[in-house]
Amino acid sequence: MISILITSFNEPKTIGKTIESIINQNIKEDYELYVSAPDEPTLDIARNYQLINSKMKLFEDPGKGKSYAINILLNKLKGRIIILTDGDVYLSNNSINKIIDIFNNENVGCVSGRPVSTENKNTILGYWSHMLCDSAHKLRLKRNKKNDYLECSGYFWAFRNNIIRKFPLDVGEDTIIPAIFWKKGYKIKYSSESIVYVSYPTSLKDYIKQKKRTIKAHEKISKYVKNPPKMKTFLNEFLGIITILKYSNNPKEFFYSLLAIPLRGYLWFIAYKEYFFKKEYQDAWERVESTK
Repeated sequence: MISILITSFNEPKTIGKTIESIINQNIKEDYELYVSAPDEPTLDIARNYQLINSKMKLFEDPGKGKSYAINILLNKLKGRIIILTDGDVYLSNNSINKIIDIFNNENVGCVSGRPVSTENKNTILGYWSHMLCDSAHKLRLKRNKKNDYLECSGYFWAFRNNIIRKFPLDVGEDTIIPAIFWKKGYKIKYSSESIVYVSYPTSLKDYIKQKKRTIKAHEKISKYVKNPPKMKTFLNEFLGIITILKYSNNPKEFFYSLLAIPLRGYLWFIAYKEYFFKKEYQDAWERVESTK
């Protein structure tokens, strides 16, 4: 059996599509599907699907964040593999089977899916979302081929059950858990055919908010893992400038790529400033309105 967990917060408009993208798959192994949310509107939509799928279970979490909810559910999940996704995305067909197949190797501890942006590439923020998704995809492919460490995408990833009993609350779960598995001698793999379709911010304010949070979510990993492996660092970001510029196919896209470079530097600066001098990363639901 495998366990699939959708963590959600105030997403009644999107949770149905997320659930359908899972239950409509011909999953080769018996599974249980949990929908975790702190709000009634999201859970009400999920209850409608529970009437047609007996594998579904609902959990009203305390609303203290994704990792907090996962920690409560870890002892309830029966699957040998736990697959995590969010209530505002949807999965490609057969994506779950592709992840299951990789776990046939007993040395594999975590597997990441592939985020793909659903935004319009003709807008600057839409272009940036495609650029970053595609750049991350190429980097994960390269590291996967070499059996190097790679970070998982929190939008769609999986890990072997009964290895880790508790998620830290002050660091990104998709960052710390793969690092812990890696230090325990497990491989971290990439399922490029397991696509998760993601809506990214369409306002600059929300874009900055999301990216700051992502950067800060990585910075406390050394508290739990000595000499932690990392894929997302300021140095890697700097070295990726050439990749960013090469991604463009026309003058407008090249201009968009140029604008992304100082913005990414600014995001790293303010993320570090807030992390060290104002407030640390906390596991809490923080809604990014323009993605809903």
